[in-house]
Amino acid sequence: MTKIALAIHGGCGVMAKDDLSEAEWAAARVDLHRSLQAGWAVLKSGGSALDAVQAAVVVMEDSPHFNAGHGAALNTDGEHELDASIMDGSNLETGAVTLARHIRNPVKAARRVMEKGDAVLLGGPAADAFAKAEGLDVVDQSYFTTDKRVKALAAMKAHAAAGTAAKASESEKHGTVGAVALDASGHLAAATSTGGYNNKPAGRIGDTPIAGAGTYARDGVCAVSGTGKGEFFIRYAVGHEVASRVRYLGEDVDQAATGLIMEELKPYNIGAGLVAVGADGSVAAPYNTAGMFRGWVTSDGDFFVATHDEVFAVSAKE
Repeated sequence: MTKIALAIHGGCGVMAKDDLSEAEWAAARVDLHRSLQAGWAVLKSGGSALDAVQAAVVVMEDSPHFNAGHGAALNTDGEHELDASIMDGSNLETGAVTLARHIRNPVKAARRVMEKGDAVLLGGPAADAFAKAEGLDVVDQSYFTTDKRVKALAAMKAHAAAGTAAKASESEKHGTVGAVALDASGHLAAATSTGGYNNKPAGRIGDTPIAGAGTYARDGVCAVSGTGKGEFFIRYAVGHEVASRVRYLGEDVDQAATGLIMEELKPYNIGAGLVAVGADGSVAAPYNTAGMFRGWVTSDGDFFVATHDEVFAVSAKE
């Protein structure tokens, strides 16, 4: 039996440690822990990597601490446009939604798009209508809005007016959530969900719903979910590039992932990070910002969560 493994991220748009109280950082780690527990419960029971990544992402979409679902970023019009995708490494099937405005859990809609097989990517009103027709929860825009995102939008608009957008903190700019998993049958899967970046142009689509960019999984190789400046993840086809380095150059997952984030993307001075899991159960979580919400469970069942440099071992139980 293959060793199982799971890794998640809640975005590399993380504030400096002193921007929040320790209690607030602890609350974010609790939800990272809950996300790991949800995904790991699926894997431990013999479930699929696909079900595991969906379960893990749903927890983060429902949390106000991350930029996906409830707590998603606001575009320049003060509205939410949500993206998500999911990919099955066993057959390279994938599904995604983009520019969704009312889907409570976009990753569920992405999964349903994949299963229907009529399209890989649905966008805008069509994505919302599809989700409603499929019986998924749809909500008013106000459900996604939090005070934190309203303040972040105001901050980014102020930066834009002053010509200082490039100097904005990562937390003011962006964030994403994602999960990667390896199941007992040796199958890999990845899922990613986001609200994009604060003050993004209306109609902007990033890397999250693009297979091979923000999300990629291929059995026998690796599964990848990214976070950061999506335009560069699209240009570099980051998910597929990590897998290609593993498959064709013989690099391990950490070499491939770290090389891309810390070297290839370095000249652009952008925030970037990702989580990846290899076919052997190895995990990588490189990032080039002050921090990245992240967590993983080793093949031995050890749980870890982190926001900045310090990594916390947590219990498999509550």
